[in-house]
Amino acid sequence: MSSSIDLTRRQLIKNGGQLGVLAAAVQVTPSWALSAQNGVNSPDQLLKLSAVDLSQIIKNKQVSCFEVMNSYLAQIDTYNPTYNAVVSLRDRNILLQEAHKADQELAKGHYRGWMHGMPHAVKDLAATAGIATTMGSPILKNWVPKHDAIFVERIRNAGAILIGKTNTPEFGLGSQTYNNVFGVTRNAYNHELCAGGSSGGAAVAVATGMVPVADGSDMMGSLRNPAAYNNIIGFRPTQGRVPFGPTSEVFFQQLGYEGPMGRTVQDTAMLLSTMAGYDSRTPLSLPSNTQVFSQNLDVDTKGIKVAWLGDFNGYLSMEPGVLSTCEQALKHFEVLGGHVETVNMQHPMEEVWQAWLTLRHFLIAGGVNDLYKKQANRSLMKPEAIWEIEGGLELSGMDVFEASKARSRWYQALDALFDRFDVVALPSAQVFPFSANTHWPKEINGRQMDTYHRWMEVVVPGTLSGCPVANVPAGFDPQGRPMGIQLIGRHQQDLKVLQIAKAYEQVCGYLQHKPELSRIKGK
Repeated sequence: MSSSIDLTRRQLIKNGGQLGVLAAAVQVTPSWALSAQNGVNSPDQLLKLSAVDLSQIIKNKQVSCFEVMNSYLAQIDTYNPTYNAVVSLRDRNILLQEAHKADQELAKGHYRGWMHGMPHAVKDLAATAGIATTMGSPILKNWVPKHDAIFVERIRNAGAILIGKTNTPEFGLGSQTYNNVFGVTRNAYNHELCAGGSSGGAAVAVATGMVPVADGSDMMGSLRNPAAYNNIIGFRPTQGRVPFGPTSEVFFQQLGYEGPMGRTVQDTAMLLSTMAGYDSRTPLSLPSNTQVFSQNLDVDTKGIKVAWLGDFNGYLSMEPGVLSTCEQALKHFEVLGGHVETVNMQHPMEEVWQAWLTLRHFLIAGGVNDLYKKQANRSLMKPEAIWEIEGGLELSGMDVFEASKARSRWYQALDALFDRFDVVALPSAQVFPFSANTHWPKEINGRQMDTYHRWMEVVVPGTLSGCPVANVPAGFDPQGRPMGIQLIGRHQQDLKVLQIAKAYEQVCGYLQHKPELSRIKGK
């Protein structure tokens, strides 16, 4: 038998049944003899397609699901040893067989949805039936759930093929993606730097072309910070837009939940259309017409008003260059016919921070305390996790209620801004990406950080508001390190935020600056 088979695209689709059997024995080398209509004539060009465009050519049978899977797996084989974004990768032959099955379904007229046959890796905090869900913890390194998270069910139903998971810090704690199970995830633009977190694996997988789109989750900027650090789009929806579950507690847990990431705003919105929508298992989830997120996002932006909060009048410490990079990027709103105004809110932001500490302690202790109760587990937990849990165990009910009142005061203050402005803008981080070997910055611009997450305080206002927040790129500093801007919208105005983000994306040009991928010597 020949060691290489040359097939045209149509032959590859037609002969999918044979290839499903032969995949393990031969190397399939498509000729990429394509029509000029889709303009894809190599695996490299295939990987550069937006998720929406990829979906369309799969649906039109201009490319096989088998070929798509083979191309993405080759990208993972080449670059994942350097960047460590995808973990718990499933067997290649099984994945190719599932891709072949997706081709057979298309041939019979069975189209599952816009993600039909597309490879997808789920953040390693969300349950995936039959695939290990470690949460970055040695305690859970062998846990294989029998169920899917709600949004994972929806992604599967839309036709996606789950290839594995994306890396996350232990229990998702911290904006630097490292753990003792899989190690550190590295920045797509410089593998010596960190990827951000906790959706660091997801962001890097998208930025390096290992997956078309990715899901993430966000309690303290985890859809925003890694998106900023890897020059992609991240979107934290309105609280309740994407149902968080199944879970043992469905009423108090309202700060951390899932959302989409993509290389374009349209891709990100398209994934949101799949993830969003009411589910009775999470009674506080929001009913919504999810199809609006899959439609054209173009709008007239003339007269748009942006409130720039910057560093809250000096309250937040910023690495030099962060504010100036963001302020330069905000000038693109002028091109859109908009206006940016610096606003000093005159709100006690230290009160907001203290409320955050209480509510985060409360929720993390509630979620992880069952593991902490077992003495043998504690030596396997990172110090930051133990600090969060023990802080939660010291709280009273009134502590939590007072924190919720402080949160409410912040929400009302922010909501009042939307009477005058369309979106509120903040940096997506207080520092540029730093060394991948540093767990977290101990100081910023001479100011000491008193907790492991204080260096990301800039994302707390968006989280506590429960409002929709998009990260959009802000460009790069002179060292080539990416930065992003948070665009916060009024509660439940997710579509409006995405529309404004799309308009900004079209004029800023930052997303056209793709990473120059590299391989660490010896890997």
